[in-house]
Amino acid sequence: MTTALYRRYRPETFAEVIGQDHVTAPLRQALRNGQVNHAYLFSGPRGCGKTSSARILARILNCERNTEANPTDTPCGQCESCRELARGGPGSLDVVEIDAASHGGVDDARELRERATFAPSRDRFKVFILDEAHMVSPQGFNALLKIVEEPPPHVMFIFATTEPDKVIGTIRSRTHHYPFRLVPPDVMLSFLEQVAQAEGVTVGAGVLQLVVRAGAGSVRDSLSVLDQLIAGSGPAGLDYEGAVALLGFTHASLLDDLVDAIAASDGASAFRVVERVISTGHEPRRFVEDLLERLRDLIVIAAAGDAASAALHDVPADQLAHMRTQAVHLGASELSRSADLINAALSEMTGATSPRLHLELLMARLLLPGADDSVAGFSARLDRLERGGIVSTATLTPAPLLPAAVPSDSVVATPVVATPVVATPVVATPVVATPVAPTPVVVPAPVVPAPVAVAPAPAGRVSSAPGSP
Repeated sequence: MTTALYRRYRPETFAEVIGQDHVTAPLRQALRNGQVNHAYLFSGPRGCGKTSSARILARILNCERNTEANPTDTPCGQCESCRELARGGPGSLDVVEIDAASHGGVDDARELRERATFAPSRDRFKVFILDEAHMVSPQGFNALLKIVEEPPPHVMFIFATTEPDKVIGTIRSRTHHYPFRLVPPDVMLSFLEQVAQAEGVTVGAGVLQLVVRAGAGSVRDSLSVLDQLIAGSGPAGLDYEGAVALLGFTHASLLDDLVDAIAASDGASAFRVVERVISTGHEPRRFVEDLLERLRDLIVIAAAGDAASAALHDVPADQLAHMRTQAVHLGASELSRSADLINAALSEMTGATSPRLHLELLMARLLLPGADDSVAGFSARLDRLERGGIVSTATLTPAPLLPAAVPSDSVVATPVVATPVVATPVVATPVVATPVAPTPVVVPAPVVPAPVAVAPAPAGRVSSAPGSP
């Protein structure tokens, strides 16, 4: 049985740790200054060197050449402690590595606390490395709190975790926290080239770029992928076709054919590519993910121009030239709209019972920008018309104020001079206001009562005066 690549190429010094200069540089300076803390917290993604760095730190601290009078940042590799902690070594009694995922209870923490009270068996320090420290229970952390806060002078704790937020704050505040990061693609590519050369393996063009992509910035994952490819390779070495098939990526030719079909509005060719994807057993959602990455590269090319080669350093030169042509044919608006559609389709295809149906609907949306009544669809249609010469951007430019010079032999159109129309002013007729005489008030005449007529006395009767007999 062979030893895995990630074990054979595990770093033994801080100088061999790749892509983590922001961590190794201050650690080495602290070692040279003799200012070593009693507790450290190494956090970051998996496979980026946290546990390896913890072992290197323990190896340096217990190296015979590292003394208080003469501190060093590099293990000698010759003393007994360095040999025990070397790559493939048996390990040291004074460096205890604990898997907190299976030993994270309060009883395990109490046992560790008791072991920490004993002096080292041989070396200067007794180092406890707690891997997957976020799996320690809160009760376990509380049991360790006192020993971590005030440890004996010979005890050091190194916590390694992928989730530092799950380490309780009282523990985290008593450590020096060093965050590890994913390794950049160019650094990873250079490292894998060195490993392949050391292994004596012939690597075809584009294979290591696929390994870097599959590793996603993790050194251990990248070495595991490369180990798998080497194990299944023949005498000719690693070829691109075998790597694409084994890792499950979409072949670049399929992506090129589909992008060219979309740029040419060739629906027949686009659906033939879909049929090839299904017939060859590709997973539709993975194909859509690869297509989105291709459009991302095209958008970078359209936005950055000649400077895009710096961002797409892992793309071969001939492939980059073809992608520049694709970016020009599609245009910025169409690229942006297509990327939005593909991103939305990825969400729809998650857990879908018929991923092929979603893939075909996506192709129809990409080929029919007229069906998209959004602003992005309108911009894509206008961009397509402008690139086709139907609509010229020159028509949107206002005409110059002065006419251009016309050759004498050309037919000069007689300008039609418009006769100005003189508007006759309308004079308003003044209205003379006639004074209105006040109506006299007639006072009614006084009413005189009519006289009362007295009836005459009857004949033969004489009226007597009063008092007459």
